[in-house]
Amino acid sequence: MSKVSIAISAASLALIAILFLQVIDYQQNLSTLTSQIAALESKIESLRKDLQEARAEISSIENSRPAHTAVVTIQYNVTRVYEMVKDSVVEIRTLYRFGESVGSGFVYDPKGHVVTNNHVVEGGLEYYVYFIDGSAYRAELVGRDPDTDLAVLKIVGSGETRSFKPLRLGNSSELQIGDQIIVIGNPFELTGSVTTGIVSQKGRLLPSSRGYLIPGIIQIDAAVNPGNSGGPILNMRGEVVGVATAIESTTGQFAGIGYAISSNVVRRIVPELIEKGGYTHSYLGISGREIDALIASELGLGVKKGLLVESVVPNGPADKAGIKGGSRTLVVAGREYRVGGDVIVAINGNPVTSMDDLLTYMVEKTSPGDTVLLTILRGGETLNVAVVLGERP
Repeated sequence: MSKVSIAISAASLALIAILFLQVIDYQQNLSTLTSQIAALESKIESLRKDLQEARAEISSIENSRPAHTAVVTIQYNVTRVYEMVKDSVVEIRTLYRFGESVGSGFVYDPKGHVVTNNHVVEGGLEYYVYFIDGSAYRAELVGRDPDTDLAVLKIVGSGETRSFKPLRLGNSSELQIGDQIIVIGNPFELTGSVTTGIVSQKGRLLPSSRGYLIPGIIQIDAAVNPGNSGGPILNMRGEVVGVATAIESTTGQFAGIGYAISSNVVRRIVPELIEKGGYTHSYLGISGREIDALIASELGLGVKKGLLVESVVPNGPADKAGIKGGSRTLVVAGREYRVGGDVIVAINGNPVTSMDDLLTYMVEKTSPGDTVLLTILRGGETLNVAVVLGERP
């Protein structure tokens, strides 16, 4: 064999050896990668199981929470809320032929409309709106509704060029007993005063200046005094959930019970005050009393809650539909009831357990001329009666 052949053979053997070593190294790397992939797949499977368990737990938590907390919202402390809304809460001065009065209000929209109480502006000749920064503007009365004690002013003149910051209306039906609230107003002309408290109760009824009942009233324990009327009641997100309107007191000073018109009533009434200058309420034409388990037992009713119709206005909507009032007097636990009439248990399928339930539905959901379906109990039978609502006299 020639030297050249030997050299080629040696080179070939060397090349084969190198390739063999590379194959061995590749197989070792492949084996390592295969092991690593298997380990990663195991971890992924473990994470997948953890994720499934976490999703199941989240779903369980969401299903167990009340509906109104399904959406996570940000809540602030009192100082933060005040800083958010202070430029939108106003003092209202109403001038009469003799004297003046002071109340509160808040900016409703970018056009300079201000919401307040009807009793703050009723009978006034001139109106002035003062902001926390000291600026003051003349205002005109746009509309008012004595039956809900709401009114709307509009800032005019030089104030029309101001950049207004309207407050946002919250959903008062989401309030729960014990929720913290903030009151901002001008008690005793002390501009921009802040008090805090809780929602003491919901669904109170408050008589208006015309004698009709305002439904959905929110009872609060935050201090409310003369000058607070018309000011906003805020939740901890800075949303208006009510309008301060009255206090329960024998002295005229705060005694721990304040009342506010609900924001849902405001949302319904105010747009029409701005557009039409007034609000036309639907009318059923009955008077009634809430029944409880005791009176229900005495009357042998099949329900423990409902609205007992004690009287029907002659020739009114309810009378025309055949709704019957009471025919005799019954004393239960020291209280007189006019019994023998119908018991209303629902309106358009919505449960009625009190006069507040009925009136709240009518104010928030109906207009004159609408037909509503009343579910009533009469003589042991459940009946559905269609009533065409009239216009409140």
